[in-house]
Amino acid sequence: MHQDVIKNVGKQSFRGSPDALMQRAAEEPDLAWRVLGTLNAFRVLIAVGLLVLFVAGGEPRVFGDRFPTIFSATVAGYLVFAVLSALALRQRWLAASVQAVTHSLVDIAVIVVLMHASGGIASGLGGLLIVFIGAGSLVLPRRLPTVLAAIATFAILGEQIYAQFGGISARGNYPAAGILSAVIFAIALATRPLGRRIHASEALALQRGVDLKNLSRLNEYIVQHLRESIVVIDEKDDIRLSNASATQLLGATQVISDLPLRSVFEPLAKYVHRWRKDLDLESHPEFTMNASGKSVPVTAHLAPLSKDGQRNGAVLIFLEDASVMNARVQQSKLASLGRLSASIAHEIRNPVGAMSHAAQLLAESAATTQDDKRLTEIIQTHSIRVSHIIDNVLQLSRRESSRPERLALGPWLKEFADEFSRTLELQEGELTIDEVPDDTEARIDRSHLRQILWNLCDNAVKYASETGGILVELQAGRMQGQGRPYVEVLDHGLGVDAATAEKMFEPFYTERSGGTGLGLYISRELCELNRATLIYEDRPGGGSIFRIVFADPDRWDTGISK
Repeated sequence: MHQDVIKNVGKQSFRGSPDALMQRAAEEPDLAWRVLGTLNAFRVLIAVGLLVLFVAGGEPRVFGDRFPTIFSATVAGYLVFAVLSALALRQRWLAASVQAVTHSLVDIAVIVVLMHASGGIASGLGGLLIVFIGAGSLVLPRRLPTVLAAIATFAILGEQIYAQFGGISARGNYPAAGILSAVIFAIALATRPLGRRIHASEALALQRGVDLKNLSRLNEYIVQHLRESIVVIDEKDDIRLSNASATQLLGATQVISDLPLRSVFEPLAKYVHRWRKDLDLESHPEFTMNASGKSVPVTAHLAPLSKDGQRNGAVLIFLEDASVMNARVQQSKLASLGRLSASIAHEIRNPVGAMSHAAQLLAESAATTQDDKRLTEIIQTHSIRVSHIIDNVLQLSRRESSRPERLALGPWLKEFADEFSRTLELQEGELTIDEVPDDTEARIDRSHLRQILWNLCDNAVKYASETGGILVELQAGRMQGQGRPYVEVLDHGLGVDAATAEKMFEPFYTERSGGTGLGLYISRELCELNRATLIYEDRPGGGSIFRIVFADPDRWDTGISK
């Protein structure tokens, strides 16, 4: 898809020599239409002006004194022609070159007639042909300007000959007619290279416009399809640009461009306001997005866009899901744990096994007293506990890379609940599943999700049993705003105090005898390996909520680690 976009952009660009640029401009009608439109506006102005001078002027008239009727009729017809030409140009009934030639021929005929009706070359009306022929030459093809100049010359000279030999004028003013004709020829010839330059400039402008449009489209495509979430705000903290990833991460349900940042994510807006004033404030704050009670860790990276690095101008903000960053460092953690677990396996497991076996043999001895048997039981119990810790650490270190797949959470949770209830011999109603929407899917390793939920449900059953009854609930759905799928494990236990909540995800931390303190740690590590987040919240009315927030399955459509 990326290659197709770049290929399409390349096809739209245009390169070439000046001649090719001129040809491109000739094919592009906008320049010709603009010139013809401007020239026709001048034509309307001339017709109206001549008609006003003829009607409002007294005797003797400035123009049309020789043949007033012919002059007035010609000017009126010329005005009608100019109005119809404006309509034809607007509707583009004929090609620009056809209309240009037609207009030029009509201009020559009308100006010569008006000149004849006003006393010949001395009236000065012939000078209008310089404007019409010169302007028309800018858009006329190749040799036509010189042809029209020749036609105008013959028309001017013909009018002088007709006026002289027709008895209208005593003698023709041939020098003035010759000078006017020479000027018309000079203008027609001079405008040819000028027209070529104008065409080339127009083509270059078209090329630059296409290049800028292609670059703009390519930039927009890149920004919108970046996995990184990008937001650009101006000096007033109004959002000027945001890509789809940022809109989704911020939990917005509509386009957020041109909206105040405060209305989209107020904590970030407040921080940016303080950050602009306090230069010592760091540019990498961390936030927690809350949408309908669902929490997502977010890290912002603020970068001023001004050349001098001043913070009072536009700012580029990179928003990053903290769970993604955690996944990036997961492999290094696993490598360290692998080396540690290998050392534990070789240095501790065998001695622990020997001690446990020796305690078992000592307990079976006939000479062992009851006090000695009690001591051997303590040795065996703690040897088993140490072995269990070693097994968990080895399980974590030997874990294979994540192999994510799309799972329909509804059917999968039902199968898991049935297996868990049969294994722990739970009674009906002690583990329940709320209705899960059919379109709720997650992208995660199936075995990892089973291990995570097994640990969470096992803890929930144990803690719920301390209150005198077991009731564990499983819920799933999509977070409002962000649309990310989630699964929740809820219990009616005693809950967790604030001090314990901060430490319970640390390895080997436990407040219950017999536990290894690795269950929640392993569960969170598995979540981060699959771009998911494990969050704890107190349940209103007592109890705990453990929520797994998955990455968007439509966004992360590639393997996470290999």
